[in-house]
Amino acid sequence: MGAAWALNDESDSPAAGAGPAADARAACQALDGFDESKYVTKGPDGDIAINRYAAAGALSAAAAAGDATYKPLAQAIRRSQDLHAQVFDFNEEVKSHLREARGICEDL
Repeated sequence: MGAAWALNDESDSPAAGAGPAADARAACQALDGFDESKYVTKGPDGDIAINRYAAAGALSAAAAAGDATYKPLAQAIRRSQDLHAQVFDFNEEVKSHLREARGICEDL
């Protein structure tokens, strides 16, 4: 299996769907599926919300690390996450950062 993978390795071109643009799109998809009202819900709905929110942050940070174009998206998501960690709620300020991130996603 390793030999087949090595023979097909094209170091000069990224894998399909890889790279900063793909990471940004994936962050936006995670954010699109994130429902903050379910964040504290017990069971699968809560688990999904927690993980999508975390994934949006990680993927947007990866996108920004690879291409500064995506830094505003990563910053908006990070601000929402940092503030949420301080207030333990999706108050209006946290939601405003989420709206900003979602607006950036619409423009990608």
